[in-house]
Amino acid sequence: MISLRQAWPAPAAPRPIVVIGAGAIVRTAHLPAYTRLRFPVAGLYDIRRDVAVQTARQFGGVPVFNTLADAVAQDAVFDIAVPGAAIAGVLEHLPHGAAVLIQKPMGETLDAAQRILAICRKRRFTAAMNFQLRFSPNIMALQSLVTAGRLGDIVDIDVRIIDRQPWEQWSFLKGAPRLEVLYHSIHYLDTIRWIAGEPAGVMCRAIAHPELVEFHDTRSTIVLDYGDRIRGSLVLNHTHGQDSTHRESFIKVEGTHGAAIATLGVNLDYPCGPPDRLEVSVSGAWQSVALRGSWFTEAFEGPMSNLQRVVAGEDAVLISPVDDAIKTMALVEACYASSAGRSTPIPAV
Repeated sequence: MISLRQAWPAPAAPRPIVVIGAGAIVRTAHLPAYTRLRFPVAGLYDIRRDVAVQTARQFGGVPVFNTLADAVAQDAVFDIAVPGAAIAGVLEHLPHGAAVLIQKPMGETLDAAQRILAICRKRRFTAAMNFQLRFSPNIMALQSLVTAGRLGDIVDIDVRIIDRQPWEQWSFLKGAPRLEVLYHSIHYLDTIRWIAGEPAGVMCRAIAHPELVEFHDTRSTIVLDYGDRIRGSLVLNHTHGQDSTHRESFIKVEGTHGAAIATLGVNLDYPCGPPDRLEVSVSGAWQSVALRGSWFTEAFEGPMSNLQRVVAGEDAVLISPVDDAIKTMALVEACYASSAGRSTPIPAV
């Protein structure tokens, strides 16, 4: 097996980070990753000071800012981890020329994403979206296989997620008009774009579950149109109520010369599921690739490392710049437009 990249190099001299938003994703992923890399965290801000204080205590007493103005006055790289609807309002307070990492999604609609992009351009931000699945060790390794041509021409991409996502722990998602595709499967759509390029279109049906009345779409089926080149299919059911026996969480990529299956353990028991896996077949026999970590939380090292290295001149480009992320948001928008449309009637017989 060829050497497969699984980690992004850290910056030589990490700059301080100010985290705006201190909720569950910051506690379970952002700060653990920064702590592991010894990135300096200058402080936290959240509109709920009690949440910021609780998170700060969990990580050794990180400073807590009293106001957003205090937070953005720091000479730092900014990590924005707020709901999609709040992103634009935060960005408008950042200093011109700031370096900023923005937690997905890029707003809640394509119009909102275009506004965010316009703000970033006008204020000359070095801005990346935190599509951290691109930096997961098994996905980085898989992408290396594809880039090296080890799988041949890609002909099939299959995503299957059957789990019980604890939507209830994210109160801001209750009543949100867009949920599953926008806040979860956006990661898979973005990763597929990164690996296989742009689909020509999409067919989607996103639906709610009768026992989760406070939440909108929690299940979806998505078909990506790559013409006759690639069959792209995503089957996503986050309301599987049974035990873990038949839960599934994988991305399978097949080519003319081989195949790879990346298992995403976090979905199997969020947020502390089993380790990720990567299995590869390039000669008929499947091999397991030893991994340095998983999506949660090693993948969260990469986006901040890449951003800081770009600012320092150590990397030439951002891996997930806002100018590329807008295309993932366009794909999400197309999913919801398709879901709201009519299916093809079956002819009467």
